[in-house]
Amino acid sequence: MRKLKQILKKPVCVLLAICLLWGLSLPYFILTKVDQRSIGVAADNRQRENRKVWLETSKTQDVMKIFVQFVDDLLNAVETDNDVSASPRFKGYKEDIKALQEKMEAEKVKGQMKDEMIKELRADKVQLRQEVTRLEELLKLQLQKEEKKEKVESEDEILEDKNCPLPPLDGFPECKGKIKWMKDMWQTDPCYSSYGVNGSLCSFLIYLSEAESWCPVLPGRVVPPVIEEDVLEDAAVRGHFEGLHQFLHNKTEFRWIQQRIKSMEEIWLEAGRSLSAKYNLGDRKAKQVLVHPGVLTKEAGLKIAENAFSGGPLGELVQWSDLISSLHVLGHHLHLSASLPSLNKFFGTQTGGCPSRHSLVEPNLIYTDIIGLRQIQKVLKTSWIKYKCIIRVLDSFGTEPDFNHADWANKFNLKSPFGGLSLTPMQFYTMFPHTPDNTFLGFVVQHQLSLEENEKLKSIQRKNQALIYGKSATFWKGKKSYLDVIHKYLDIHGTVDNGTLIPNYVTNHGIIKGTEVQTLLRQSKVFVGLSFPYEGPAPLEALANGCAFLNPRLKPPHSSLNTEFFKGKPTIREVTSQHPYAEEIGEPYVWMVDMDNQTDVERAITAILNRTIQPYLPYEFTCEGMLQRVNVLIEKQDLCSPAMSWPPLSALQVVKAEAGTSCKQACRRAGLICEPAFFPYLNNANNLASHNIACQTSEFSDGHLVFPAYDSTREHCLFQSDSLLYSCVRSEHSLNRICPCRDYIKDQVALCKACL
Repeated sequence: MRKLKQILKKPVCVLLAICLLWGLSLPYFILTKVDQRSIGVAADNRQRENRKVWLETSKTQDVMKIFVQFVDDLLNAVETDNDVSASPRFKGYKEDIKALQEKMEAEKVKGQMKDEMIKELRADKVQLRQEVTRLEELLKLQLQKEEKKEKVESEDEILEDKNCPLPPLDGFPECKGKIKWMKDMWQTDPCYSSYGVNGSLCSFLIYLSEAESWCPVLPGRVVPPVIEEDVLEDAAVRGHFEGLHQFLHNKTEFRWIQQRIKSMEEIWLEAGRSLSAKYNLGDRKAKQVLVHPGVLTKEAGLKIAENAFSGGPLGELVQWSDLISSLHVLGHHLHLSASLPSLNKFFGTQTGGCPSRHSLVEPNLIYTDIIGLRQIQKVLKTSWIKYKCIIRVLDSFGTEPDFNHADWANKFNLKSPFGGLSLTPMQFYTMFPHTPDNTFLGFVVQHQLSLEENEKLKSIQRKNQALIYGKSATFWKGKKSYLDVIHKYLDIHGTVDNGTLIPNYVTNHGIIKGTEVQTLLRQSKVFVGLSFPYEGPAPLEALANGCAFLNPRLKPPHSSLNTEFFKGKPTIREVTSQHPYAEEIGEPYVWMVDMDNQTDVERAITAILNRTIQPYLPYEFTCEGMLQRVNVLIEKQDLCSPAMSWPPLSALQVVKAEAGTSCKQACRRAGLICEPAFFPYLNNANNLASHNIACQTSEFSDGHLVFPAYDSTREHCLFQSDSLLYSCVRSEHSLNRICPCRDYIKDQVALCKACL
């Protein structure tokens, strides 16, 4: 011990002691770390970790051997040599210690990396377990979903009541869905019980076929028609407007309409007498007719009625005015509505979602527009379906079948605030005969005046002047160069709301009455189109007054695909000029021009000035022509019966179109027009065979709008399974369309020659 104390007095010996203590603790430290890393390792990795422990322990034994040898040598050096620092053996061990320290630091870092790797592997293992659990849950949910779907599909087959067998559902595609809805929901409203619904299939079918019209009437049951004394009256052509004027008096929504009716009263009455003399109008029954122009209601917020006297659009008001006049002259009972309260009053108090039992009258026909139809649906709720087939929707620019079909429009993203009504396309009544899938209602061009006004106009001489078609100064924007060319030949007059925005050489008369516009047209030689507004009444009024119309071409054609005005409208019809109907009339009445081509404009103006143009108006736009058309549509067009009865089948002419050609195009090339009422007849292999179209094979599908069609490579016929998808206007490059065409009366295209 004395010797040890002497040794420890030397500084180097202190270092030796520290090293000795560190050396003694090192094996314990290493073994402890190795043991800690082995704890928590999964059983399947335990053998691998034990091997690592053995390797770590072997390394520790090597280190200890070096350290023990170093201590022995150091003690010998201290005991035998006073000059410890000079010992070459000591210097060698110093270098060994430094190398050993570096090696230990590296082993420490390596151990930390191993620890981190183990932690990551453990985290990955936990995450993998969570993912497996999640996938197992998803698989379980999918299996449950498939089981539920199979259950729903099996429930689609409605179990028949022994006392009430399910009738054939042809022509009633929504019947099954309504039966399932009634099964779950009939107890949610007491009104269903008041109609006799008691939870049985039979009660569902009776309600859905008799109270509403979703399903076919059960065999043996007869639905008694609602008999109104008024309906049984004979319809006599009226010789006055007294009753109508009394109703319209002080009704602000109809103020402009009443003014127009009064200004044309004599013409309408004379047209009624003339038509009666030509055709037998005695064998008719007076219909109860609801007329509800939604655009005029305050709820719509469009202010069309208010703006009519200050330059607002008049096209729709003209059509409503002329429809009301026609219905009155033809002897029908009119019920006019222009508000939601008036609709509620007409249909009576509603009881939940059931049809009303308290309508003032049972309408035979309902004329409205798209806004008005939405309002009727809001008032009647689901029971509006009872009236669905008697509704006629005034629709200026038309609705094409793919936009009308709610499911199809949704599937192919044909977004339109006016589409998705799922009516029969022929229920849409248009201003002009541009969409053959719809029905042409039209309007009357006001060219005939009272005797007094006619006498005044006789003295008017035609002047070297042009009248511009455009009440809004915004229509004139960017047209000055075009007008400058015309001004070289003619004085220019306008009826513009803001004279400060038009060329200073224009004589502006401001917003004036219709009779004053006719005076200007009688004075003018040319009525000049500015490319907008589209398809209005004014160009036909110009022709009726002997004034030629300058009709701007639209290149490329305008449609909902490229023109802001048409966006949202339920059609992709291409408008090739400002007025396509007038374009069909052609020269010498209508002259097509390129507004940006000075030579083209000068050619048309020169030709017009070198000839005298007589007044011209197609019969279909006269009062008598409209009375004839409206009368035939009321008496003949039955959209409630599944059996086609009009037009007569004798008018059908079958045309097999070239591949890629629509029926509208194919019929037109044959001098005919497409008649969609004949599509169901052609949607049959036997009927096609009678027209020399042999179907070796055939199939039904609702996958396209061109059916019925013919694949000539296979002699294969494709038939339409969804009657709302019949279309005159669509084509397919690989198929030949089978087209239902018919002839037409000149200047009365809505009617075939055998239709009267």
